[in-house]
Amino acid sequence: MHVYNTQTRKRELFQPLHDKNVTMYVCGPTVYNYIHIGNARAFLFFDVVRRYLKYQGYHVTYVQNFTDVDDRLIEAAQKEDTTVKELAERYIQAYFEDMDALGVQRADHHPKATEHIDEMVEGIQTLIEKGYAYEQDGDVYFRSQSKEDYGKLSHQSMEELKSGARVEVNEKKENPLDFALWKKAKPNEISWDSPWGKGRPGWHIECSAMSRKYLGDTLDLHAGGMDLCFPHHENEIAQSEAWTGKRFVRYWLHNGYVNMGSEKMSKSLGNVVRVVDLRKKYSPLALRYFLLSTHYRNPIAFSDETIRQMERNLERFETATTNLKHRMETAMEGEAEPEVEERLNQLTQAFEAAMDDDLNTANAISVLHEAVKFAFETVSRPVVLQGSLSAILDWLRKFGGDIMGLVDVKEETDLDQEIEALIEERQKARAAKDFQRADAIRDQLTAQGIILEDTPQGVRWRRK
Repeated sequence: MHVYNTQTRKRELFQPLHDKNVTMYVCGPTVYNYIHIGNARAFLFFDVVRRYLKYQGYHVTYVQNFTDVDDRLIEAAQKEDTTVKELAERYIQAYFEDMDALGVQRADHHPKATEHIDEMVEGIQTLIEKGYAYEQDGDVYFRSQSKEDYGKLSHQSMEELKSGARVEVNEKKENPLDFALWKKAKPNEISWDSPWGKGRPGWHIECSAMSRKYLGDTLDLHAGGMDLCFPHHENEIAQSEAWTGKRFVRYWLHNGYVNMGSEKMSKSLGNVVRVVDLRKKYSPLALRYFLLSTHYRNPIAFSDETIRQMERNLERFETATTNLKHRMETAMEGEAEPEVEERLNQLTQAFEAAMDDDLNTANAISVLHEAVKFAFETVSRPVVLQGSLSAILDWLRKFGGDIMGLVDVKEETDLDQEIEALIEERQKARAAKDFQRADAIRDQLTAQGIILEDTPQGVRWRRK
């Protein structure tokens, strides 16, 4: 497998530090509000990366943090007349609800910044002792110029960074690019004791401390949105390598932005779209499909029509798996035919080639569509063996479901319950004279191979 390393700007063969054991850290959300679709892209894509690594036989230790204290949390808590802790817990729960809906599996560890203050203080003390950091009136700053290679991730010199960065004027700093490791507490502000007085950690130090605790001094993969490249990840590298004297990360991966039409999504433009709101309008699975439908390093444009198309594609996936199961009821007994096994092997090779080429989920999805087409062709044959149908179903379950999280191969009882629920919804829609919705449900069931019969005794259904 080859991945594009942001630090070297090259495609590189992926080789973990310790054979088949992979350490992976993805920067999690700052939990002062609901996450938006741009946030979700990183969490969802790297969920697939982890799934694929496991498929390839790696043991993955995956860490994703929560930033549960910073200026935005403090400000939001004050506005809502609540505590920072209560606000953070509320939005951590909201985050999990959004991610569960999108099929994102939980990380092995979800550390919170506020639960790792001791580790951060230890790291800051070490940096001061080594001359990489200094204290000024209760604040502690990292000396950016103390690292000659500062800027190596964003590929900018100190002068370029100074001219391009919006650096807050601060007389306490020796250099405008120096960044806070510890912030002196303001009156009535959440704080912790430290050798420099009451205060709280800076943003960047938390990831260095938590990744080191759970994954060690050197990580195999560190990832997040490209907006984190500078200053967050740049500062992580500087402070971590100054702290330990070792290489911090072997492979840096950054995903592109989600645009709203032709515009970049941003708070200043007022076009930020939250996942919690999108889930009320669209199928969560369609949102997952959308976020995986473009190569992760490229920007992706959100639109209503795009998501509707994703929903239609998913219906085709579902119809394919349903038809495979129903065709098995009339298929001949026997193991999979050699030509079917050969075709599935070809699809496997194509899928792996896509994912091994810098984790190209867009091309992997194209392979899923080829597999679905093959499924439709196979079930329409006059004579087919049960083993062939089962093999195709297993392939879709593994690659479309276990890895991509886009194909849900349900058990028969689950399917029956869903059909009954849709029929009940259709009856309610008809009673409310919402004939458009009633017809849409009938069309959906027809696409799944379900025939409805309206009888004096009620609605009956059968499979084609």
